[in-house]
Amino acid sequence: MLQLINNMIALYIILFLVAAFLVITNLPVFGRLPRGLRLAKTQQLSNYSNGALQNLSVTPMQPEGVSFFTILKAFFFEKHPGKIPDRPLPFNQPDLDSQARSSAPEIIWFGHSSYLMKVDGLRILVDPVFSKAPSPFSFIGSKAFPGTDVVKAADFKNIDVLVITHDHYDHLDYQSILTIAPGVKAIVTSLGVGEHLEKWGINTDKIIELAWDQSTTLFHNLELTAVPARHFTGRKFKRNQTLWSAFVLKTVNCKLFLGGDSGYDSHFVQIGETYGPFDLALLECGQYNAYWPYIHMFPEDTVQAAIDLKAKVLMPVHWGKFSLAMHPWNEPVKRVVAAAALKNLPLVTPALGETVILNEYMPTKNWWLEA
Repeated sequence: MLQLINNMIALYIILFLVAAFLVITNLPVFGRLPRGLRLAKTQQLSNYSNGALQNLSVTPMQPEGVSFFTILKAFFFEKHPGKIPDRPLPFNQPDLDSQARSSAPEIIWFGHSSYLMKVDGLRILVDPVFSKAPSPFSFIGSKAFPGTDVVKAADFKNIDVLVITHDHYDHLDYQSILTIAPGVKAIVTSLGVGEHLEKWGINTDKIIELAWDQSTTLFHNLELTAVPARHFTGRKFKRNQTLWSAFVLKTVNCKLFLGGDSGYDSHFVQIGETYGPFDLALLECGQYNAYWPYIHMFPEDTVQAAIDLKAKVLMPVHWGKFSLAMHPWNEPVKRVVAAAALKNLPLVTPALGETVILNEYMPTKNWWLEA
């Protein structure tokens, strides 16, 4: 009898854990996989095979001979000094609401890959992440660096275009989207990401999804084109069901490259030849490691990618707010500055919240050395 009771208790515990798992993993924050017509469009892409979207080059998650457990051990059980700043980072209080002060494009960087652009009278917000942590829940994962929470999602009004490069938590933030998206006129994103947005109640009519090399024109003079990147996607367990992209932004007066996330590869040369030259390229230079060399760039790769793109100026992003790798928090920008100097590539390195005015105000102060 006692054995039977123990067995029943064990069964109930298992059932409870299974039920809890199903409830948690079906919370809205995880979004929803493409279905129906959206799924059919995804499956018709030339880079869809074996049940998932593929990169242009074979892209393993880690090098041969390196296991996932090896990475976990290194990440959680080895010391990595300097990952978090010792004190709050300086943050300029930005002017979010006004139009650009001149005809030149303006860019305000908020840390990581979130930035606001004021271009030809339009306000374009890219990958807004203003939660405490880039994860499904605020108590999981890296927290935003001290001093980087000056700007809130609720501060953004009258955004014309919201650009979302892909569906990872450090680029597609559930809480930020719920706050910002309802007031946005149009959302441009990679094919499949719209499924998450619709799950969250965003009006389908304002969502524009693009496959690689597809374009959309908004407000008569703003053209956005999705182009290949070397990365992956997924918010839960099944990877690469939605597309990951960089975007070419073109107006009458400028052409910008919005990099999203990407490992280095030959696609940068191809994009440069097809769509370049660019007045400015915003490219990731942080969250890299030898354990995952194909899906994120090392800073030296970032400089070469900008050269491949035929960019006149490089602005390094994907650093300065979260620690998602094992390197010191300011190592990415130190390395990219050194690499750019060797290649004679012009660089712009604004402080958090500082406004860059293309070709008019291009800050290069090494503010991270004083932080």
